[in-house]
Amino acid sequence: MPKLEVLQVLSGHKGRVWGATWNPLNTAIATCGEDKTIRIWSQDNNSKWVTKTILSDGHSRTIRSVAWSWNGNLLASASFDATTAIWDKKSGEFECSATLEGHENEVKSASWSRSGNLLATCSRDKSVWIWEVIGDDEFECAAVLNAHTQDVKKVEWHPELEILASASYDNTIKLYIEDPADNDWSCLDTLSGHTSTVWSISFDKSGKRLASCSDDRTVRIWQAYEPGNEEGIATPDNATVWKCVCILSGYHTRSVYDISWCKLTGLIATACGDDMIRIFKESDGSDKNQPNFELLLSVHRAHTQDVNTVAWCPHTAGLLLSTSDDGEVKVWKFSE
Repeated sequence: MPKLEVLQVLSGHKGRVWGATWNPLNTAIATCGEDKTIRIWSQDNNSKWVTKTILSDGHSRTIRSVAWSWNGNLLASASFDATTAIWDKKSGEFECSATLEGHENEVKSASWSRSGNLLATCSRDKSVWIWEVIGDDEFECAAVLNAHTQDVKKVEWHPELEILASASYDNTIKLYIEDPADNDWSCLDTLSGHTSTVWSISFDKSGKRLASCSDDRTVRIWQAYEPGNEEGIATPDNATVWKCVCILSGYHTRSVYDISWCKLTGLIATACGDDMIRIFKESDGSDKNQPNFELLLSVHRAHTQDVNTVAWCPHTAGLLLSTSDDGEVKVWKFSE
């Protein structure tokens, strides 16, 4: 029988906790929230997560999200103060080594490319910025993408390739790629289907699928079809196209705020405004072009208020983080 058990409640933030992320290389956790601070947690000798560092001097307003670079050395924080801060630990302590300015207002999300050479940010100003790492603590704006018509909620890089996805208040998801001929970034595809704000997105391990969640209370699974695909799906201009192959509806009773597709197990977790966490699994023998996902379990009152974030651990199967308006961060263990 599938179970999701709380291993530990991490307390310390004041007010809403908006973001949480696992370090890709170890069990360190970064969290952020309404109190304008970032907390770095790591395990003590008793395997309990404890606050090791509180970073409180980087932002003047709410911190909406935090993201570790793939090598685990850098942390980016996106804030309502319209900046993104870059933190590193070169000196042994975390320090703000760069502040990226340019967005006109609230920065909602940040994401590092697999190579670590690119950072994407998005904002209420409807834009997505791509920053290039050009040296030690030096970043240069490589592109400003204005494909969305409303507030952009989330950016997420493909797990292997330099393809970027963004989710917006305009009910769409956009995919971007750089043209090697002129080093110019452009919108590769627009994924339409949600009928309200797309709050979050998450690629699967292969990067050939993308899960999205929305204010419309549904989850959609999108499949990439490359030129020459065996299904015979048309690919105009010889470009990969994305199709919605599955809609999960009737499971969530309020907005679905976050989604995380585990790269180790294939499980999908959702964070919902009904205070619940749900876990979905693709059915055995499922057709990739018409996949079927089953609800494994729902955790009622996972938090006492809206669940804002869910994040599967990238290196330990079954570990899940969640954050909430109730001011708590929870570490969960999933088992079947």
